[in-house]
Amino acid sequence: MPTESTSSRSTQTPVASELPRGIGRPATSSLAEEGITRLDQVTRFTERELLALHGVGPKAVGILKAELAARGLSLALGKK
Repeated sequence: MPTESTSSRSTQTPVASELPRGIGRPATSSLAEEGITRLDQVTRFTERELLALHGVGPKAVGILKAELAARGLSLALGKK
């Protein structure tokens, strides 16, 4: 009996995925120290809060923002 080799779920990107590798080891380690191990957890923080973490720079934040945007998510809004 033939079965489908691909499911519709395999083409969807999960929201609660691991952090992107492109952010670098220092940023990944710093985020892990804050208890952030999944991309969806990053949404609790503002850009300013992330940049205040040692090892998290503008490049890492840009990658995180792009990955979040691809999933319809964003960073928390800061006070203006």
